[in-house]
Amino acid sequence: MIEQIDTSLIDWSRAQFAMTAIYHWIFVPLTLGLAVVMGIMETLYYRTGNEFWKRTAQFWMKLFGINFAVGVATGLILEFEFGTNWSNYSFFVGDIFGAPLAIEGIVAFFMEATFIAVMFFGWEKVSRKFHLVSTWLTGLGATISAWWILVANAWMQHPVGMTFNPDTVRNEMSDFLAVAFSPVAVSKFFHTVLSGWVLGAIFVIGVSSWYLLKKRERPFALASIKIAAVFGLAASLLSAITGDSEGHVVAQHQPMKLAAMEGFYEGQEKAGLVAVGLLNPDKETYNDGKEAFLFKVEVPWLLSFLANRDVDSYVPGIANLIEGGYRLPDGTTALSAQEKMARGETAVNALADYHAAKEAGNAAGADIAKQTLQANMPYFGYGYINDVNKLVPNVPLTFYAFRVMVILGCYFILFFGVVLFLAYKRDLSRMKWMHWVALLTIPLGYLAGQAGWIVAECGRQPWAIQDLLPVNAAISRLQTGSVQVTFFLFLILFAVMLIAEVMILLKAIKAGPAHN
Repeated sequence: MIEQIDTSLIDWSRAQFAMTAIYHWIFVPLTLGLAVVMGIMETLYYRTGNEFWKRTAQFWMKLFGINFAVGVATGLILEFEFGTNWSNYSFFVGDIFGAPLAIEGIVAFFMEATFIAVMFFGWEKVSRKFHLVSTWLTGLGATISAWWILVANAWMQHPVGMTFNPDTVRNEMSDFLAVAFSPVAVSKFFHTVLSGWVLGAIFVIGVSSWYLLKKRERPFALASIKIAAVFGLAASLLSAITGDSEGHVVAQHQPMKLAAMEGFYEGQEKAGLVAVGLLNPDKETYNDGKEAFLFKVEVPWLLSFLANRDVDSYVPGIANLIEGGYRLPDGTTALSAQEKMARGETAVNALADYHAAKEAGNAAGADIAKQTLQANMPYFGYGYINDVNKLVPNVPLTFYAFRVMVILGCYFILFFGVVLFLAYKRDLSRMKWMHWVALLTIPLGYLAGQAGWIVAECGRQPWAIQDLLPVNAAISRLQTGSVQVTFFLFLILFAVMLIAEVMILLKAIKAGPAHN
């Protein structure tokens, strides 16, 4: 029998991890974006020798450093939670999941730590060329760090390159390159990093607009806005392209997530993508007979094209993914969720039989159990699912978060285009309305990033690792009360850290760039 876990423990463990991840992601994208901005500013200083660009680079470096320090602290806590709250997960796949995180710590983090010291303290101690290289390598280190963290996350979305060892009850890496360069990892890396660049550009324009509102630092502010607008427009356009690529990858490897993103219950050919829609709040399950939407406006055929690069192709909905029976691209027929759950339970029981036979010295019985396990291993995780409805993510949360991300992404393209036009063709310093728009766009940049991660992580539920390990089998066996206590302790700690960072940032911004 499969052990039943207290659902409140699962919910509190998920909530604690989600809270930590949300706080951590407040700092990461700005770090990635400012790294490029300060690199561009210092490159201009290196090429022109103009002290103006040196002061500009130093100002954005100061804000980068404040944000970077707090981001490191929250990231370390996040990694420790895999061992404290998700020990079964860490035991089951630690040999694979730990590898990219170890590389991130050994290579990328130490690379950042080394060159960030030169970047901040080496202005008068090393040559201008070496200092410029150090600045770019600091940013490169942050980006490489993001690569390995996103590789680890992508493996959770699409586990590849591993072999299950029934003797150790662990998944072991068999193909490092498959893990490091899976299509999910590549698409996720580019889309995530580009979103960080977009936020960095928005932040620079917003802060610079504050100076224009205060009628301070006009040359600095206008120069920063012009560079950030060009950088931001390029990043936002590329982010839209990579977003399309990531949507296609999701359709291939996580069709249930795609269906939740679209509120798509009944599969069809030439499926349209919902541009605007309002979900029916009374719809509770995939087969309750209620309409999914109160109203919707679709773009014809676009979902079929996004999923399969073919406007005539069939896209399965939530009901089809649960009930099975439709034809897969390889010509086979999709299994129902009930069939997958039965095979998963067979795999779980076969693993238990294998160990029992090994302990009893029954080699023949062990071989039979091992063959049964291997035949059903692709459905192992389904053995821990006891209700097909649990295979459906939170549709409203995923659906609306996806539209927040997409709508804001389109807005950012428009925003950068307008700022770029006004900065080069008009006197932007006199347009107070645009300064306020720029300031109010800063929190929208953060909201778009958080919405993207809600889609990625909530759309994957109930899986900690897609099809391999659900969250109810991944958590540590803890007292619910202990998780609740640490949740609120972390909440207070992170709130204090966030308030401290905002106050330090505001103080640095108020002081402005140094004038020598």
